[in-house]
This record gives sequence, structure tokens and C-alpha cells, in this order.
Amino acid sequence: MADTPEAWSGLGFAVDGDTCVIGDVRIRLAGSDAGKGVTGWSLREIDTADLDGLATTRSERQAPGEEPMHPNGVTTLDHVVAITPRLERTVAALQGAGLHLRRIREEPTPAGAPQQAFFRLGATILEVVQEPPEATARAGGDRPAFFWGLALVAPDLEATVARLGDRVSEVRPAVQHGRRIATLRRSAGLAAPIALMSPPGS
Repeated sequence: MADTPEAWSGLGFAVDGDTCVIGDVRIRLAGSDAGKGVTGWSLREIDTADLDGLATTRSERQAPGEEPMHPNGVTTLDHVVAITPRLERTVAALQGAGLHLRRIREEPTPAGAPQQAFFRLGATILEVVQEPPEATARAGGDRPAFFWGLALVAPDLEATVARLGDRVSEVRPAVQHGRRIATLRRSAGLAAPIALMSPPGS
């Protein structure tokens, strides 16, 4: 992430050096000079790192042994969001790397994305969103896929939102049935969109 450790600790995350462990995922806070938003990721047990433009390296590290308690109440990384102008192309690349496609959702999102594909990556989901047609027409359909943002789980979502104050939106129903969501505002000062969600089945 192209964020500073101070930006995350200021939002109530437990940070050790340049690393924030959320669930079984390490998030490295590389600073604003590292690029924009989510600048890349590392995956274990992949057949290739060629994932249609998603900057990827292979990881040989074990998952974190301890999951720290975050003062803001966040516990796990629910999903990573990537956007692509060509969903079929990106899905084929991800499957070619050995990632398992769980399903494709054909219903449009509130933002106008016509389809989304979902891949299971351990406890975390990769959600690949097909770019709305008007956005693709403006920017071109031959661009690679790119990372967009993260969704984190906060079991007591209302308490987390209350702690963050005006740096987060109000709580509202999520697209996922039965779940609720809030999003960090620009005033939170992070480099990529971050959503906070209630757990599945809540």
C-alpha cells in the first residue's frame, strides 16, 4: 500500500514497523512514494505471476503466526477488489495461475459494473469487477486489470464507525445479503478505497 505506517496507526490499526497484520495477511505500508493505492501483492502457491497486469510476486513466507488486536476493532481482510475492462481475459489469466473461480455474479453493482468474478484466496476473497462500459469507452479496453481497494471486517461495525468519527461514512446495507458496510472518506488520508464490513452471517 502506498501509505505511511503513521496514516494507518492514526486510524486505530496496530502497526509494527512498516507492517500491519490483518487476519492472515500482512499489509506492507510502503509510503506515498511507492506509487498509488494498492501497488502489488504476494501470493503463495501460484503457477505464474502473470495476472493480467495485477503486480504479483510469489511468496515463500508462512502466514503470520499471531493476529494482533486492532484498537479500531478490525479483525480480518474480507476481500481485495480489482477492476478490469475485460472480465473474461482477467478471469482466464487468474485461472491459468491456479486460482479457483468460485462464481461470476451477473447482477450489476450500484456503481454500474455489469459483472463480478470471485476467487477464494485462503480466508480472503479476490473480487474482480468488470469496469462499467462508459468508463471503458473513455479509457480504452486494452488496459490491464488493476487493484482498486480493500474490504475489512469489523465485527462491531457501529463501534468501529463511532471511533473513526467523520473519517468514515454512515453504516448502510451492503450488496452481500445481510451484511452492512461503511467506507473510509478521503479525509481518512489513505491511498486506496477502504470499506469496513460486518462479518458474514451477521
